[in-house]
Amino acid sequence: MSQPAIDIDIDEIIERYPGSPEYLIFLLQDIQAAFNYVSPEALTLVCDHTGVPQSQAYAVTTFYQSFSLEPKGEHDLKVCLGTACHLKGAPRIVEDLERRLGVASGGTTEDLKYSLETVNCLGACALAPVMVVDEDYQPAVTAKKLNKLLKQMDQE
Repeated sequence: MSQPAIDIDIDEIIERYPGSPEYLIFLLQDIQAAFNYVSPEALTLVCDHTGVPQSQAYAVTTFYQSFSLEPKGEHDLKVCLGTACHLKGAPRIVEDLERRLGVASGGTTEDLKYSLETVNCLGACALAPVMVVDEDYQPAVTAKKLNKLLKQMDQE
């Protein structure tokens, strides 16, 4: 599987905004939302349009965690490794996901179906161990619950 089907192209996104530097982040956000990452080509086009130097745009995309310069998966999996989650078995959940998906934490599967990350805290200690799947919090994650989640996502 390659990139998800895109109903919009980069030029359409760029044309929505005036060509000035204050629109840099808005453009990058829209590109990230449409393509799941900001490609080097997209970064160049945005810089040409806004007049922002590439070094500055690169600094912005690497500073904010919401941007990725690498293709991301269709499903974003974040596992909390904060103290409460760690004590309740989150490292085992990460190991299980890495094994099942065939990708290390911080990576994306070859088919671009899943991206796996660990985070230091999700601010949901009472739900430990917790993970976020496509922005939806999943409380008290167990191996059984993980099986169910992965099956649901595989069927989509």
